[in-house]
This record gives sequence, structure tokens and C-alpha cells, in this order.
Amino acid sequence: MTAPPKISVAIPVHNEESVLPELLRRTLAALATLPGGPHEIVFADDGSSDRTAAMLEEIASENPQIIFVSLSRNFGHQPAITAALDHVTGDAVVVMDGDLQDSPEMIPRFVERFLEGYDVVYAQRTGRKESWPLRLCYFLFYRMMATLSDIKLPLDSGDFCLMSKRVVEQLRRMPEHHRYLRGMRVWIGFRQIGIVVERSERHSGRSKYNFLRLLKLATDGIFAFSIVPIRAAALLGAVAMALSSLFAVYSIFAKLVLHQPPKGFTALLLFIIFLSGILLFFLGVIGEYVGRIYEESKGRPLYVEKRVIGGRFDGREGFARHPGFHGSEDRRRTPQ
Repeated sequence: MTAPPKISVAIPVHNEESVLPELLRRTLAALATLPGGPHEIVFADDGSSDRTAAMLEEIASENPQIIFVSLSRNFGHQPAITAALDHVTGDAVVVMDGDLQDSPEMIPRFVERFLEGYDVVYAQRTGRKESWPLRLCYFLFYRMMATLSDIKLPLDSGDFCLMSKRVVEQLRRMPEHHRYLRGMRVWIGFRQIGIVVERSERHSGRSKYNFLRLLKLATDGIFAFSIVPIRAAALLGAVAMALSSLFAVYSIFAKLVLHQPPKGFTALLLFIIFLSGILLFFLGVIGEYVGRIYEESKGRPLYVEKRVIGGRFDGREGFARHPGFHGSEDRRRTPQ
């Protein structure tokens, strides 16, 4: 690339009014150190109930570097990132959270590796500041995902990353609702590299990711990139059949040769209950896959925009992101 690249920063936010001033100051300062431009920041407000939306609307009206995408309700973290990505115009896009646990000061380092020819530069988190049970859960989850996934997922890498324009364009072509963006970008391919980044402490406020939302994100990753749970059901069924066949042969032998009728009614009852539980568990696993197919078949948009301030869609309202979206111009007005 001969000319310096234009950098876009995509930030999903939800009830972050206390963080916004510092987030904006540090992000603009980081972008100011980069050559080229004009660089931009795209905020996607995920149905905030505090003053976040009002603050961003005012900022975007005054600063041409800021684009504000307001969603009609809370659609979730991953759809909010998708909404921001649908409005970026840069040659490379940095995705980061709005709580300042992802340090804006890392953006120039990402850009350096991008200029070396990498399409994806992702942060490998170290020195997390969460409680030890949560850190343990993260540690185990990333390693379980790497083991179960059909593609090679990097360890300890979240959504904080830089992606080239062609990677973002491919993400826009992927319409699935249960999104695991850190896995989707790996699936796309191209040259990718990780850099070690210390995870900062949250600036203020409370995390929006409670246990249930973390669990949902984990299941989205597992079910989107692995069919190992279904294969495990088949394998366990085969093992159960083999063991029951062996027990049947032993029972016949004991009856005809040893003249001892099989004993162990309690053990047999526990064995039946155990297998019934396993059966119900894997029925639930299969149901999860079927439920996700059902959700996809309805063809609903990933999110609905309430309004967009700044950028190419300044002042437009009531638009929805539809499956099969192939670019920022392909939008349809939703009934009000």
C-alpha cells in the first residue's frame, strides 16, 4: 500500500456514559499518531438505557471523525460489533470494546503489523484483572475451543483485533445470527498474527457480560465451529452398545456354565438411570443444533437501526441489517 491507510475503529457500547469521555480522548489520541486519514471511529450503541446514546449523538454531530449507529433495542454484543463493521470505510478496521479493557494505545502496534502484510492482527490477552474463578473459566474455555473446533483457533484471543478491508467484506457476507466473530475471522483465512497484550482493568461501571451471557458466547463458539458434540453422542452410544453386549455374553455364560443367575439389581438400575441421563443430555445437544437451524431459517435481520449520525447514512432511520448483506448500500427500510 503506497499511501498511508485509513483506519476505522469499531466500538460497541452499552450503558457506558461514565467511560465515554476517556474512551474518546484516548482513541482519538491514538489515531492522531497515525499517518494518513482521515481516520474514523464508529460507535454502535446497543440499546443503552443511560445517557450513552445522547452523548454519542451530540459528539457525532460535532466531530466528522465520529459515526454513531443507534440500534432500536439491545441485540447483544456480537450483533452490535456487526453493526459497527457494516458502517466502517477504512482500509483496516480495529475492533475493541468500549470499557477500556482494550487499550486504544495498542492501535499503532496493530497498524505496524498490518503494514507488514498481515490481514488480521489479534490481541492475545495476558495479565487479566478479573477474579480467579473467571480467569480459570476463560483459560479452560479457550483450550476446549481449540481442541473441539474444526479450525485452529488461537488461544486467549478475544474480539480486540485489526482486520483488513477484505476480511471485513467477507464478514459482511456471513449472515449467521449466532455469531462468534473471533472464530469467523480465523475461518476466513489470509495472513494472521497475534501480539501479546496485557488486559487492562475496566475503567468504570459494571461489566455487561454476566455468567449467562458468557455461557451463551461460549456455546455460540462451540456450536458454530464444531460438530464434536454430536460425534461424541455417537461414540458414547457405540461404547454403551459394546458394554451391554459384553454384559449380555457374560450373563449367558454365567447362567449356562456357572449356573449362577446374574445379580445386581441396584447396579443395573443405576446404569439405566445413567444412560437415560446421557440420552437426554445429547438430545438437548442435538436440539441446540436444530434450534439454531430454525433461527437461521426465519431470516430475520441481525439488528435494526434506530438512527445513524455521521458518515454515509447521516440522519437515516429505521434500517435493518438483513441476511445476505453485501455492502453498506444494500439496506431496506423497515416498517415503523
